[in-house]
Amino acid sequence: MSKIAIVYWSGTGNTEEMAKAVSEGVKKAGSEATLFTSSEFDADKLATFDAVAFGCPAMGAEELEESEFEPMFAGIESSLSGKRIALFGSYGWGDGEWMRSWEERCKSAGANLACDFVICNEAPDADATAACEKLGAALCG
Repeated sequence: MSKIAIVYWSGTGNTEEMAKAVSEGVKKAGSEATLFTSSEFDADKLATFDAVAFGCPAMGAEELEESEFEPMFAGIESSLSGKRIALFGSYGWGDGEWMRSWEERCKSAGANLACDFVICNEAPDADATAACEKLGAALCG
């Protein structure tokens, strides 16, 4: 059984809902899921998991949340090489540029992206929830 971490930051609750759906997908695939807020996660924890789903909404000019999530992510970025990961998050404006930039950043760090990222506008609907569950299952493979 794989151990999967789901690490997220959520201001309005939308990305938190997505994280819970990712967790459900992991559990349905028969693996162990542990939810963390970004302030609870660091490089030492990263090393204890087989795979990680990272979730962060678009903030400002389509950027990662800068007070908690970005510092955490920058602190583990050098440890992502070879790590199986997936990305998700919500947005209220824009076209997903923050996620495309984040994905490229992860690729440059050597991360192994398990599947395409999942984004949704505002609160996740049934399609976005199903996509998050599928993302969680993909991390288990």
